[in-house]
Amino acid sequence: MLAGKSKPAQADLRRAVSVAYYALFHCLARSNADLLIGTAKVSRSNPAWSQTYRALEHGIAKTACKRPEMTKFPADIQNFASRFVTLQELRHEADYDPDARFAKSGVRQHLADAEASIAGFMAASTNDRRAFAAWVLFRKR
Repeated sequence: MLAGKSKPAQADLRRAVSVAYYALFHCLARSNADLLIGTAKVSRSNPAWSQTYRALEHGIAKTACKRPEMTKFPADIQNFASRFVTLQELRHEADYDPDARFAKSGVRQHLADAEASIAGFMAASTNDRRAFAAWVLFRKR
């Protein structure tokens, strides 16, 4: 889609921005379900795993990622949260703003940043990712 020297269509660049965000979103949804329900299909409740996966809400997660208390999480999780917010905002721009324009180099950077954020997030400790799962799934009271 973004390979080669030709100038990609704006529709392709918009789609790539969306892909970058959804890579983070689905990484987080899977991590949440795996950490809270389990990874082994034979010993977990698949309906519970699916319910947990689907429980991640875009707006609630974004709000949680922007809270000042995020500084209590390790750097890799803070970076993931920051990238999650940025890419969600860019995805909204790409999907809903007909005047938005994206440069190939910028979109490539967003894709690379998403990949690096996912790698860092997955390298974080299980306990920290589990705490982050609770952070983004449950409303603070």
